[in-house]
Amino acid sequence: MTHVEDELTSQPGCWTRAATEAAGHAHALPAAGERVAIVGCGTSYFMAQAVAALREGSGQGETDAFAASEFPRGRSYDRVVALTRSGTTTEVLDLLGQLKGSTRTTALTADPATPVMAAADEVVVLDFADERSVVQTRFATTALTLLRAHLGLHTDAVVADARTALATPLPEGLVECTQFTFLGRGWTVGLANEAGLKMREASLAWTEAYPAMEYRHGPISITTHGTATWMLGAAPEGLAEQVRETGGQWVPGTLDPLAELVRVQRLAVAVAGARGLDPDRPRHLTRSVILARP
Repeated sequence: MTHVEDELTSQPGCWTRAATEAAGHAHALPAAGERVAIVGCGTSYFMAQAVAALREGSGQGETDAFAASEFPRGRSYDRVVALTRSGTTTEVLDLLGQLKGSTRTTALTADPATPVMAAADEVVVLDFADERSVVQTRFATTALTLLRAHLGLHTDAVVADARTALATPLPEGLVECTQFTFLGRGWTVGLANEAGLKMREASLAWTEAYPAMEYRHGPISITTHGTATWMLGAAPEGLAEQVRETGGQWVPGTLDPLAELVRVQRLAVAVAGARGLDPDRPRHLTRSVILARP
């Protein structure tokens, strides 16, 4: 078993622990009514998109998500939350340094022996969800679960669905597809973006991701026999039928969207295996992006 397989199968237990510990971290996490920005890079940025939509959608305060390198310096926030598994990503550390003393910052990380511990005003360490693999799975979803629980939006049904996602075979013929499109709505747009990234990282697959309603505005043109369109969450009316009419494979989201992401993680590993690739050694990638100083 690869590291990424071992780590993705451990997610139900990690989620349960994160949900249990969320109340103990409440002082470090955004309070209702705060104006918040959530930042990250790569997978963490897509988790930030999901959390921002969940928080604002539940009426708990205006919330934006940015890639750490694209944070708008002139905009005012009560708190900036940084998601960083490694605690060493250059763009995140640079941003936290720039905000020091002017904006309250919180970092969620997996490693307590890294520079982020001093860079942020407050830190939540999820070391039990740390990973050996380059390709992120359990840390990202565990951080999202912690924040979802903090918002009062996590239930035990999510963990049950994750166990189902791990135990149920993938749809027949999916591994053989040549192209994959992932769709989301609201908070699951971020998950769709992450699903596409997982497939690219682990299996070098041709993947795209869109808000579900945008899919009809051009992207559906690539859908045909041998492609798959996977919906994370509830689909817009009539979309499944339109995809099937193209000859493409439609994959409905039948589980909690975060559990659907676990199914995608499994697919990424399966496609990598079918193509003779090692998902623990993704091409051109490292566990953390640390930029050389001029």
